[in-house]
Amino acid sequence: MIASNGDMNGTERHEPISLLQGKMVLPDGVVEQGVLVWGNGKILYAGLPEGLPESIRREAVSVSVPEQSIIVPGFIDIHVHGGNGEDFMDADPEVLDKITSFHSTQGTTAMLATSMTAPKERLDNVLAEVDRYRSGPMQYAQLEGVHLEGPFFSPKWPGAQNPEHIMLPDVSWLEAWEKQYPGLIRQVTLAPEREGALEVISWLREQRITAALGHTDATYEEVERAVEAGLHHAVHTFNAMTPLHHRNPGAAGAVLSDPRISAEVIADGIHVHPAAISILAQLKQHDDQLVLITDAMSAAGLDDGEYKIGDLPVIVKHGEARLKEGGALAGSTLTMIRGFRYLVQEVGMSLNAASRAASLTPARLLGIDHRTGSLAQGKQADFVLLNAELDIEGVWVKGRRMGE
Repeated sequence: MIASNGDMNGTERHEPISLLQGKMVLPDGVVEQGVLVWGNGKILYAGLPEGLPESIRREAVSVSVPEQSIIVPGFIDIHVHGGNGEDFMDADPEVLDKITSFHSTQGTTAMLATSMTAPKERLDNVLAEVDRYRSGPMQYAQLEGVHLEGPFFSPKWPGAQNPEHIMLPDVSWLEAWEKQYPGLIRQVTLAPEREGALEVISWLREQRITAALGHTDATYEEVERAVEAGLHHAVHTFNAMTPLHHRNPGAAGAVLSDPRISAEVIADGIHVHPAAISILAQLKQHDDQLVLITDAMSAAGLDDGEYKIGDLPVIVKHGEARLKEGGALAGSTLTMIRGFRYLVQEVGMSLNAASRAASLTPARLLGIDHRTGSLAQGKQADFVLLNAELDIEGVWVKGRRMGE
């Protein structure tokens, strides 16, 4: 039994069926000794050894792995600005290859190209380049679309976004982009209290695009009105939003208390204290509403030094990225494997809970959980092999091992 796959010239190439054994994170929990079999870019079997059909077992070629290996679904990063010295705002094929190839080595198998607050012509270029790139082979982490982070923010909470480009929500921009690039925009982050925001949120709901709050001065009540209009997600929770106070819950309080809102978290030990992540996880993980993100900027994977995020200068020192002017946190240098490891080792989350936050929950948010986000028969062979210390031993995207 041999899997075949067409190459770019239309000819057939044949691939052996491959098999991995180890501890596995499956959709319904962790098994101490599992078997993963794949071929032709798809998972053929994922489960206990005794359930593996003999016909597949006879044909499968075992992949040698270290003892105490752990197999987890590939990570899905819905909020990432760049890496390996490149920024999505400078998108061209070479830039997109460099970003996706780097993050694929860090366990990311799918991601959203995340923009910055910028003039419309620069956003036009990001959308055009990502759309063109997605029509090609995408050899590394798959770009599932674009996350527009801005420019519809509160000028009171710019964070590392250039305040010169912040503007009121404008549904006409989104309508034009959706007409030109159907389905490309997957998430839009905005300040829900701004004039015109509720109209934009309602439109996003109709288009099945995630409406997310961020960089916002919204009160608890304003967030709740936005949720009624269709908002259901929060970016980098606790950061760039009105904080929780016991008499004034703010945007953070709305995110914590409303089960309709899924919540991103940057688990790097810089943006959010591990105790705050633990509280967020306890409130969100049981409803599969916790989403691990990196918010990584161009310096991810590189040494300390001077960089840019969008068009703003950044200084990275000891892995911490801050704007050169004003010192605001400017994204992160985090990778998904480091964030995953932090959730398990520092926050105390289980392998299963951390995996859902890094893979299945973002897949469901994007509506791609039917083909990725968990280890199950028929899904893409997107997975990560870890050792007992949760270091990466290998990453596979659509059945192809990265780096080979």
